[in-house]
Amino acid sequence: MAAMPPIERTETDGELRVTHGFRGVNPEQAIRYLEALGGTKVDDRTVEGAGWDARLSTRVVPVGPSYRLTEVRITWTGDPAAVESVVLRFRLKAFRAPG
Repeated sequence: MAAMPPIERTETDGELRVTHGFRGVNPEQAIRYLEALGGTKVDDRTVEGAGWDARLSTRVVPVGPSYRLTEVRITWTGDPAAVESVVLRFRLKAFRAPG
């Protein structure tokens, strides 16, 4: 799997913030994946884990001239080591287990 660069990546005062976009995964699936990685659902758009939290948003993106697809964006924030670990594991899970 080729590594997709994050949409956003900043580190300030020891806190890492990383945003990635995922197509082919809906918000409910993303929350289930995050829960499987040790997170606890706070609400329909937020999951908290040990040293990290994840906030979800969606947007419709064009794919070709007439097709649209929903993209789930997830922004993780927290301890850099915890965020790096959960982002990697989430990306592998989303890549291997769509649907």
